[in-house]
This record gives sequence, structure tokens and C-alpha cells, in this order.
Amino acid sequence: MAGIRLQPGEEIDGFTIGQRLHVGGMATLWEATHPDHAIPLVMKAPLLNEGEDPAAIVSFEMEQMLLPRLSGPHVPKFIAAGDFEIRPYIVMERLSGKSLVSRLADLPLPPVEVAELGARIALALEDLHRQNVVHLDVKPSNVMFRPDGAAALIDFGLSRHSQLPDLMEEEFRVPYGTAPYMAPEQVMGNRREPRSDLFALGVLLYFLATDVLPFGDPVGLRALKRRIWRDPVPPRRPRPDLPPWLQETILRCLEVDPARRYPTATQLAFDLQHADQIALTARAERMERDSFLTVLNRRFNLGTVSVDLFGSPTARQAADAPIVAVAIDFEHTPPELAQALRTAAGQVLATLPGARLACLNVLVPSLMSIDSSLDADGRNKHVTRLIDLKHWAVALGLAEGRITFHVLEGRGAADAILDHVRANRVDHVILGARADSRMRSLLGSVSAEVAAHAPCSVTVVRPRHHGA
Repeated sequence: MAGIRLQPGEEIDGFTIGQRLHVGGMATLWEATHPDHAIPLVMKAPLLNEGEDPAAIVSFEMEQMLLPRLSGPHVPKFIAAGDFEIRPYIVMERLSGKSLVSRLADLPLPPVEVAELGARIALALEDLHRQNVVHLDVKPSNVMFRPDGAAALIDFGLSRHSQLPDLMEEEFRVPYGTAPYMAPEQVMGNRREPRSDLFALGVLLYFLATDVLPFGDPVGLRALKRRIWRDPVPPRRPRPDLPPWLQETILRCLEVDPARRYPTATQLAFDLQHADQIALTARAERMERDSFLTVLNRRFNLGTVSVDLFGSPTARQAADAPIVAVAIDFEHTPPELAQALRTAAGQVLATLPGARLACLNVLVPSLMSIDSSLDADGRNKHVTRLIDLKHWAVALGLAEGRITFHVLEGRGAADAILDHVRANRVDHVILGARADSRMRSLLGSVSAEVAAHAPCSVTVVRPRHHGA
């Protein structure tokens, strides 16, 4: 598997590549055609070059899992996907309408148009939420409009499906999103809240109405957290002609506590379509932000905010299945130990029919050379390890959704495994013991370290000829 360097005219699995359309932070988009598909197509390929963020790979995996499960006019139609082992890509319908970005040059927009655009986006979000998905990256470039006017949402790399494993949450301890639009609970790591999308839409409505972002464009987690205690300037201050009903709607979307926002996107869409029926509160008439003393009190009394905001981002609901993690070190695992690990994993899963298996590998930087994300053959190390994990797991025959693959990065294997286990509330860990005493002396015993400190049960497996 090499880096994705597509060329116009190149053919991949029957798809002919056209011109490059866009280069983003995590992927590139290309025109594509196929004799079996009459509609315009676009091919999305992840960035796998030197120095790329590993989150680009994980978010691409998420989109590959999620997009085939979506349908309807508010998402692009899924066509095909390519495996990481050969060539990763996603082919989908190329939406023929315009992006919301095309309207940004006209800001601020008339209030009636702001409401009309907002209602269409809210209806698209409601359709997405009914399909068990929270988008988590609502912004102008991710909103398209079909020729009939219906809003369609694109780019699901940061999204979460309530019935699928959340790889972004499980592998990364920092929040991912677009800084100006992230909801407070998203900043705190909670990716389970559909009303996070309503907060982002509130930011978007504020921007469309005033040509100002309510929270600016913060850099760093500390700056992002300010929105938890510091309210935005009411939009009627930069734009006094804004009708009170629109300010009421916007500020309700921007409430810190999700419980104080609209309960559903449908109800938000209804208000935007029926301004005369909006019940006005003190929000509608505000012209100033909260006082310094109010902000100070809010900052140091955050316990008054809904637990949904500050609940552990990785604590699974009681109904969720347990997680069994198996850690595999391909560099120091002989074939007989790899098979013993498979056998042990299969035996544990047989006793837990609802469990999910998380396959772990740790990518530790070399102490002997300058670290690189590419190996000697120019292949992305993260992707290579991901492929190795999938090969190892084939014999287990587990269905998608019951098995996930995680390439962790850290200075020590034991610490990386323990961090993953604690953060994701893993219930059982399986890992192999190094058989070579010289290797144990040189590298230390990862299995002993994990067994000593893991907050769950641990099974240490040895090759059969060494005894169990």
C-alpha cells in the first residue's frame, strides 16, 4: 500500500479519475466516472504522506463505516469504498448544487433568508439524527444545497453513529472539530450529544446574520473552553435591526447546557419557519453580555451545568456491550504466539456474546533514528500496522461492528495500552508475554506492567510450547 497519489486518467476498480477538486486537511477530492453509474461522482482519498495527522486515517475509517448506512436527500449517495490494504477511497454522489460557502461573500444576510437557510439545515440535521448520527462538524463548507433547495450534509469523518464504535473517541484524548463551531460538551470530549449540532447551527445562524463569529476563531483547548462560561455578544448589538425572534432562536441554540437548547432539530426548524409563533424570553431583548461577576460565578460553579456536559466522554451507557482488548506486538510475536492470542480472544468472546473486540498495536518511535511516519519503503507506518491487525483478526470471523482496530502512538507500549484501557473502560485485556529473556531484559515486560496497573482483568498468553 503506497501513499495516495492519484492522477487524472488513472483507473481504480473501474472508476476513472478526473480533475482534482479539493485538497483538505485530511483528504483530497477528485472527479470520477464509472460506466455503471450515470450520476456525477466524486472520489475521496485520505492523506497518507509524511507528517500527516493519524486522525486523518481514523476519521477516514469512520466515514467508510458510516456513509454506507446513510440514505435520503440530505446526504450524498454512497457508491463504493476501497480497502486500506490496497488503496483506500470512498466514491459517492457528487452533489450538483452550491455550497453554503458561496453565500459568505454576501454577509450579513437578510433575517428572513437566515431563517430560511437555517430551517433547511435543521431539517437535514433532523434526518441525520433519526439515522443515529451526530455530525459534529457543521460549518459552511460542509453544507450543500441540491437544485431543489434541500440541504445536504457532507464530510462525516468526525461524526458519530450511536450503533457503531466511535474510533475517534477511543483513540484520541483531544477534541476534534472546527474551533468556531464546536459545542461546549464537544470541547470537553462528549461526542454523544445530538444537540451539539444545534449549537453549531446556532453559531452558523449568528455568522450569517452578523458576519461575525460569536466565539471568534480560538486556538488551543484553553481558548476553546472559554465558551463554557463566557456568553457571546448578543447578535442584536452588532446588528440592531435583527428581529428579536431571530436573536431568541440563535441564543437558545448557543446555550452552554444542552438541556436549555432546542430539544430536537425539528423544533428548531419549526421556529425558523414560523417566526410569529416563537415565544420570546429575556434572550430576545438582550444587548449586552453577562456581567463580569456573573461570568466569574459561572466559571467557578460549573457544577450547576447539566451532567451531560461534563460526564466522562468515554463512559459507556449501561446497555453498551463490554470491550475486550487484545494487544499484538508484530515485531516480537512469533506465529505460535499470534495464534495463541487468537485462541484466547475467541474463548473470551465466546463467553461474552455481546462483547466487542478492540485490536491494539502500539507504534513506538525508534530511539536509534529520527522518527518518521513512513517506513523504509515509503509506506505509512500507521496504515501498515492497521493492515497487519486486520490480517491477524481475519480468522476470528467477527462481523463489522463487533471488532475495531487501533494503532496507538506513545513512547512506551505499556503506557499507551494502559491509557487506552482506562480511557475506554475496557473490561478485559489479552496480551502476549515475551518468550525471550534477553528481550524482556532489554525492553521490559509490557505484560507485567499492564497486568499490574490495568483497572480490569488481564490475560497474559504464552506460546503453547512455553506453557500457558
